[in-house]
Amino acid sequence: MSAPATCPRQPPRNTTGTHDPVLEIDLSAVAANTRHFAHTAGGEVLAVVKADGFGHGLDGMARTALANGATWLGATSIAEAVEARAADADAPVLSWLNPVDADVTTACGHRIDLAVPSGRHLAAVVEACTRSGYRARVHLQLDTGMARDGAAPDEWPELTAAARRAENAGHITVVGVMGHLPRAGEPGLPPNTTGPQELLHGVEMARQAGLRPSVRHLAATAATLTDPDTHLDMVRIGAGLVGIDPSGSTRLGSALRLTAPVVQVRRVPAGTGIGYGHTHVTDRATTLALLPIGYADGLPRAASNRAQVMVASRWCPVLGMISMDQLVVDLGDQPVDPDTEAVVFGPGDDGEPTVDDWAHWAGTIPHEIVTGIGHRVRRSIR
Repeated sequence: MSAPATCPRQPPRNTTGTHDPVLEIDLSAVAANTRHFAHTAGGEVLAVVKADGFGHGLDGMARTALANGATWLGATSIAEAVEARAADADAPVLSWLNPVDADVTTACGHRIDLAVPSGRHLAAVVEACTRSGYRARVHLQLDTGMARDGAAPDEWPELTAAARRAENAGHITVVGVMGHLPRAGEPGLPPNTTGPQELLHGVEMARQAGLRPSVRHLAATAATLTDPDTHLDMVRIGAGLVGIDPSGSTRLGSALRLTAPVVQVRRVPAGTGIGYGHTHVTDRATTLALLPIGYADGLPRAASNRAQVMVASRWCPVLGMISMDQLVVDLGDQPVDPDTEAVVFGPGDDGEPTVDDWAHWAGTIPHEIVTGIGHRVRRSIR
């Protein structure tokens, strides 16, 4: 019996040259933002490079941040923390969101600090260090109002006591105490006062247990920009490095510009339904342009019939549903040639839509937009 026929594997779309969507990443904006935060914080700055550097490329983000004032690197998972370690041999690296059975041995082997949010996590770290002979550097993590990660206040006394026993046994060194603020983007609210108080009380309890943590950290981007009392010994900056300020208090430099070519232009009469479900029907004769980019590339489907892109220096509305691989925009009575570049979003310096605009159209936050751009979109780093 003959072998079944097979179809040749097609190359991914991002190998076909200039006729693809392109995400331009401007690391000079990351550098300028990092310098701003280093000046604002006045102390240690941990550059958060999780989620592939907020969609900007982990390695480039890490190296740029460290070259411009950041002194630590951080990521949620051990896997990304290992990538961060590869970007710099000497800077401290912290991983803070791991399951109880996380690969502590790999983390210690790469000199990665670990956040410890519970007694079970601490026991697992101690067990791994007992087997491997490593001594883990840990940051005890206190829940300061998120009801999310971190030990609850009533669990804190036992956690600090157990950490002291583990430290005396030579399994760990407690180098830090950390927390997180739930509403730092809204200055003046009570959680922004109680959070720092709870963390400082937790540090005092740790010291009463015999621990000597040297790094207290609580503030992320918004708190760093709005509340100096939260800065403590170190701040953790992720979104701010790529130009996102959740507090709306500071204009930072956006590092992304997303473009896509026009692949087809057509004239249609009034009454033309567009895309799946005909969620838009033209009320006049107009010219449509098709762009080869869609929700599989990270453009939120929720922005359908609301978003706009810039074509030939004009904002053009998205008509109909954003599809997996394509979207349609209205050129009106000013057609363009195929291969004309459409700017989906950018820093806004040339009047183009921004990441903030897309977040507004989709009813989400800019963080979701920048971290959602798919890997088949070709990257161009400068």
